[in-house]
Amino acid sequence: MNHQSHKSFWQLARYLLVGGFNTCFGYALFALLNWCFTGLGSYSYLYAAVLGNLIAITIAFLGYKWFVFHTRGNYLAEWIRCLGVYGGSILIGLAGLPILVTILRHQLHRPELAPYIAAAIMMPVTVLFSFLGQKNISFRQKRTGE
Repeated sequence: MNHQSHKSFWQLARYLLVGGFNTCFGYALFALLNWCFTGLGSYSYLYAAVLGNLIAITIAFLGYKWFVFHTRGNYLAEWIRCLGVYGGSILIGLAGLPILVTILRHQLHRPELAPYIAAAIMMPVTVLFSFLGQKNISFRQKRTGE
């Protein structure tokens, strides 16, 4: 393994650790906010989801910036790009899920499991897309000589 692939491997490992932590943190935050917003009407879970996602994305952004990609400065610009990359990942997931769910419902003996399996299949795709987007868009660094 050459130096660059060794570096990329550990960068991906750190990315997965930050992302794994943030997935747990984001879900716990959503659950807490949803409980806190219960009296705000029948769509209070949407408030919890929006606020929870903004906070979780910000926490993920800081983890990626400080522990994964090690960039300096550019906090606001990188944060905005980070939001854009997550938006792209969400759109990929929303586009892929209906296709996979439809296919799986016709193939499975228990079609009610199709959405869960489809989401599990889409997860590595969105994680990879997010990693590449964060690396090449949110936290891109100028190469020497640029």
